[in-house]
Amino acid sequence: MEPGGNASVAIRVAYATREEQVIIELSVPDGTTIQDAIRRSGILSRYPDIDLRRQGVGVFGQARALDYCPRTGDRIEIYRRLALDPKEARRKRKNKSFR
Repeated sequence: MEPGGNASVAIRVAYATREEQVIIELSVPDGTTIQDAIRRSGILSRYPDIDLRRQGVGVFGQARALDYCPRTGDRIEIYRRLALDPKEARRKRKNKSFR
C-alpha cells in the first residue's frame, strides 16, 4: 500500500523501436489510467515522438482505451504506427514480382 492507505498496482510499460525494446516497471495508485501510467513511467520524455492521441495502446496484445485502469501484473504496450499500409505493401510486392 502507498502512504495514506491507497492500494498500488505493479505494472510494466513497454515500447519498441526498430533498434530497441524498453520495458519500465513501476507501481501506480490503484485507479490510475493507462494514460497516467505511461506519463508516470517517464517513457514520453525518453521517446518524445510518441503521440498517445495517434498511437494505439493495449495490455498483453489487447487494444485498450487510454482511460482503462490496469491491474497488477499488466504490461501496457504502446504500439508504433505502421510505416506502410499492409494492403499497399502487398500491392507493391505483387507488382514487383510481375516485373
